Amino acid sequence: MFKVFRTKIAIAGLALTLAGCAHFVPSTKVAPPTQPAQQGVAAARAQAVQTQIFLDANDFRPGMVDGRLGEFFEKALALYNANHGQPAGASPDVSGIQPYTTYTVTAEDLGQVGVMATDHAEVAKQKSCPYTNLGDVMAERFHTTARFLAAINPTIDINQLQAGQALTVPNVSDPFDIGSLPKMHTSKRDPSLAGRSIKITVATRILQVRDNDRTIASFPITPGSTDHPAPIGDWHIDEIATFPWFRYDEGVLQRGERTEDFYNFPPGPRNPVGILWMQLDRPGDGIHGAPNAATIGRAGSHGCIRLANWDAALIRTLVTVGTPVSIQ
Repeated sequence: MFKVFRTKIAIAGLALTLAGCAHFVPSTKVAPPTQPAQQGVAAARAQAVQTQIFLDANDFRPGMVDGRLGEFFEKALALYNANHGQPAGASPDVSGIQPYTTYTVTAEDLGQVGVMATDHAEVAKQKSCPYTNLGDVMAERFHTTARFLAAINPTIDINQLQAGQALTVPNVSDPFDIGSLPKMHTSKRDPSLAGRSIKITVATRILQVRDNDRTIASFPITPGSTDHPAPIGDWHIDEIATFPWFRYDEGVLQRGERTEDFYNFPPGPRNPVGILWMQLDRPGDGIHGAPNAATIGRAGSHGCIRLANWDAALIRTLVTVGTPVSIQ
């Protein structure tokens, strides 16, 4: 079993080591919403959430924190064990991790909700590409799904909550705070991260961040599609930008041909590339966020590498302009 170190810190932030080797456990109290007839199911689900929170906090991201131990959970655990000298089938001691906490909705949360047009020309006229309901705001903030939030809040209509009202959420160590990201910011080269590299394995749909010969983080990804595969080869990051605009050009998306028939979509979490764009030294290709985290690893992309927005927010702090990227 692994040793788990506790630290008393608010859910708004948990100090993680950059290499993801120290294990931190949030100290907020449990508030699991269970009914007597469902206690067995709820207990098993809570234990799965504990393990997902453990991996998520240590930067070996398991996908959704939703109590379902599927493909990306198994891959994250295997990579964590391999890079921490543990047997392949080892399970971390998560008994000290509280699976749930209570979150109080704020006016800023409600301010993230807006309307998204469906017509491309109308989207291009918007000031942003916002969330369209509060459930999605809360789901991305706590690395989960609106469906799971509904399951652990059976008596609450999350989309009807007002500022000051509370709901139960997964007790993740670093909730995704979209408001804390720099607006329209382009990062510069950071010499302290010069030893970092990115390894993307298309077959497993996993992106690893490596520091010299050691994996320090891993993420589920969508690596292109059959019609538009990810560009196999060795590249590097040319630019890292938060809240990018997106040039929607059917010619580029369908045939790889730039045309003059396009729309510029404004920034926001529901922008086609989410909250981040990391340009590779290959025109049109990059590593980016996603408007819908549920599609990661499932729906295809147009040749780019796509991550959940909360994972995109983390990876931008782990690499820099000039970081080598190997896609294989």
